[in-house]
Amino acid sequence: MAYDFSENDELQMLRETVRKFAETEIAPRAFELDEREEFSTEITKAMGALGLFGTIVSPEYGGQGMDYLSYIVCVEELARIDGSHAATIAAHNSLGAGPLYYFGTEEQKKKYLPDLCTGSGLWAFGLTEPEAGSDAQASKTTAVYDSDAKEWIINGSKLWITNSACELTKGITVQAVTGKRGDKNELSCFIVPAGCQGLTAKKMTQKMMWRASNTGELYFDHVRVPESAMLGKQGEGFKIMMETLDNGRLSIAAMGLGLAKGAFDVTLKYAGERVTFGKPISKHQAVGFKLAEMATRIEAAENMLYKACWQKQNGKEFQKLAAMAKLYCSEVAEYCAREGQQTFGGYGLMKEYPIERHYRDAALLRIGEGTSEIQRLVISRYIGC
Repeated sequence: MAYDFSENDELQMLRETVRKFAETEIAPRAFELDEREEFSTEITKAMGALGLFGTIVSPEYGGQGMDYLSYIVCVEELARIDGSHAATIAAHNSLGAGPLYYFGTEEQKKKYLPDLCTGSGLWAFGLTEPEAGSDAQASKTTAVYDSDAKEWIINGSKLWITNSACELTKGITVQAVTGKRGDKNELSCFIVPAGCQGLTAKKMTQKMMWRASNTGELYFDHVRVPESAMLGKQGEGFKIMMETLDNGRLSIAAMGLGLAKGAFDVTLKYAGERVTFGKPISKHQAVGFKLAEMATRIEAAENMLYKACWQKQNGKEFQKLAAMAKLYCSEVAEYCAREGQQTFGGYGLMKEYPIERHYRDAALLRIGEGTSEIQRLVISRYIGC
């Protein structure tokens, strides 16, 4: 038998540790932080102390050296309680530290990664722009080389960038146009430390979802970085960004799976306590069937995501499965949150109940790191359409 569906003791212990932390440290403050749109430096540092930063980075650079499934389980357990804090971890590990670890020079890794593996600093991924989201090659941010100073000069803007505008932000990996290759933009990536002259970072507010995560709007006004700040080679930016998104899809899928499980948990508990017509509403077929459907979709989503992680950590092709997992897990999250809210009835519309926050947070999962429509486009290409 080639497959093993059991979790070893190490993974079980990790899951239980992160779940306990989320339930005791995050859950009591989740409502307050969401209501106030407040990013918690305190909880973020506590997640760092727990070892949730630098999860996939080798211990050689200060990381935890986890396999990808272990990292995904951490994100899942956080999202089961609160999407905002799961987003902080997912964006930092998959999109922030990940590109530096996979594509950085030895000097870049040793310079940046150790701090990013402790929780004392966050790193962001600057891809999306006002007119360049799904069409990432439409980027208008530019980097022009100054041969006299041996520096790159960056101008442009980015928005909806997680972890980019808080006191813990240490820097951003930025995609910029560095020239033309035929009729297409040549794209390259640059390491831009926070606090560079000409860099302005503004916190974005009035979000519907992930209100306790940090989201920034970035402006680059003649920001100068040295030659050594290029990540990878000139012209490899699009390749780096796309490979990074392949990995990021797994973490978004984990957030979807965790949210779906969290929505199911609170709905099952409520349905067992709420009594109508002389019995708990879970005993009414209409509600029982909702719960059965939620549980079935969660099981399918978990198997798809875990298989994709197994493929990745065993050096096999995982990109198609990552897109499938991101698509399916995000839509299962939306289904479970919606049906959970319906089961709660009027209470599901009240912010004091976590199902209301799950319902709002689910919306981002169908949009972030490639919309559901883009995932279907990616999958269709993999299957030869």
